[in-house]
Amino acid sequence: MATEAQDDQRSQAEAVLELASAQLYGAEPGRLPAQIYDVLVRTTDDALRCRLAAALARCWVYAGEPGRARPFANDAVELARRVADPELIADALDLALAAHWGPDELDRRLGLAHELDEVAAHVGVAEARLQAHLWGLQVACETLDVHAMHRQMRALELLADESARARFFALTRRAMLDLVRSRPDSAVALLDMARQAGDEACLPDAFMVLGTLHGYSALQRGDLESVAATAADAEQFALAEAVMVVYAEAAFLWLESGHPDRAAALMRPFQGGALATMGVDQDWLLTLQLVLEVALGIDDDEVIAQAAELLLPYADRAVMNAGAVAFHGVTDDPLSRALMRLGRAEQAAELRARALATYERIGAQWWRDRLRRLGGEVAAPSPGAPRHLRPTTGGLWAIGPAAVPVAGLRGFGYLRILLREPGREHRALDLVGEGGPVAEQAGLGEMADRQALAAYRERLADIEAELDEAEEWADAGRIEAAHAERDALLEELSRVAGLAGRTRVTGSSQERARVAVKKAITTAINKIGDVDADTADHLRRSVRTGLLCTYDPDQLTTIMWVLDA
Repeated sequence: MATEAQDDQRSQAEAVLELASAQLYGAEPGRLPAQIYDVLVRTTDDALRCRLAAALARCWVYAGEPGRARPFANDAVELARRVADPELIADALDLALAAHWGPDELDRRLGLAHELDEVAAHVGVAEARLQAHLWGLQVACETLDVHAMHRQMRALELLADESARARFFALTRRAMLDLVRSRPDSAVALLDMARQAGDEACLPDAFMVLGTLHGYSALQRGDLESVAATAADAEQFALAEAVMVVYAEAAFLWLESGHPDRAAALMRPFQGGALATMGVDQDWLLTLQLVLEVALGIDDDEVIAQAAELLLPYADRAVMNAGAVAFHGVTDDPLSRALMRLGRAEQAAELRARALATYERIGAQWWRDRLRRLGGEVAAPSPGAPRHLRPTTGGLWAIGPAAVPVAGLRGFGYLRILLREPGREHRALDLVGEGGPVAEQAGLGEMADRQALAAYRERLADIEAELDEAEEWADAGRIEAAHAERDALLEELSRVAGLAGRTRVTGSSQERARVAVKKAITTAINKIGDVDADTADHLRRSVRTGLLCTYDPDQLTTIMWVLDA
């Protein structure tokens, strides 16, 4: 009878653990906590009790109730140590980290993450090592420890070959780091591959992670239509599940996509002193950061004052979406703008300078330029100085305000066509034909097989290791070479693999033109950067390539282009 009772307990436990594994982050858990607890109190086996306590802790963390999660997470750690099972200890430490995820517990997280790293290093199960490296990346991002970020990212990529789940996390976190470093195009290619891995692994939260990253990559690319689509999805989820951080994120994305009215409508839950009553959990810092950004954008002075006072004790902190999903800047950034608005100019200037220095240190150029623009300093060439991009004699081109002579490149001609008509879309096929008739050809077949794709991805992993080492040693030459090769490989992967890993069709004249124009324009802008860094930076932000290409400068930027002799 005792054996039958134990078997029954185990079967019930496995059933509720299966339910818990499918819980969505941020969603109302319903009866799930009660179901897990009912089995937990009737279970006598310590190892099984540990797994159930960990699942219950995770359930409450996902439901936004870290206070309820902590005792169960602590019990799980104690039971795991009693059983002396490294895999169970690693899982329990994972949940202890999740339960102690508030902004005031960073030091504790650093200690727990180090302990988890030590334990997982001796565990053969890939899942334990995956969680250890994800937490290592999370705390490295929170402290902006660039070396640790690269080390943990490399470890995640080494695990990517072991499962689709690990591959999903490696690809999405690499995309996150690419967005930190203002590389939205490569992030898109990585997310296309991550979608396939998420489908293969049947991850319930994959759509949320991918949606978030696609939204922020679109924001950096200036694709405001896609930003608005992400905002609409986030708003729908927020209304359905009543998740405050998603309300804030949807409002921010509506604002950034040019819909301040939609943003203002979503700010109502945060008005009237509601900010002071929010639970200080893993999403608290992110929620405040986003709310302050939106309040600044819609001129809500009351919320600006409240949010700034709550956020000030956390100045000089990085803000991450939970799980190192997305980087949302540093607190000094919106705080500096809020304090300037509140008349505290000296303190605002100090925070602004520190934010800009932080963005420079970690290579977050998009965030740096955004702060300069919003803070009154437009990061663009001076409108008063004419910028030359015109052919001269002997195959040379005059470049920049000083009309520096540079050997001609095909990409200069493409740029010149785009600059003549800001905002107009030009087909890449027409640019290649320079206005003349171009014969269009259909595709001829699939471009790559699995073996070729595997070779691309293997080389990509090697490049990442080389890049990490080069950045650690500040070897500018190796960094530039590694970035160039990595961009080319990601471009090729995106070209041959297409969306969700499907192979593209080769031979299309439109596809060949897209690739040729992108490479030519990228090479031309890099060459311009050799003689005029400001103009090159402006063109990188303002020129979009693809099947359709356009020059779409910021409305605040007025440049006098000299395109003819």
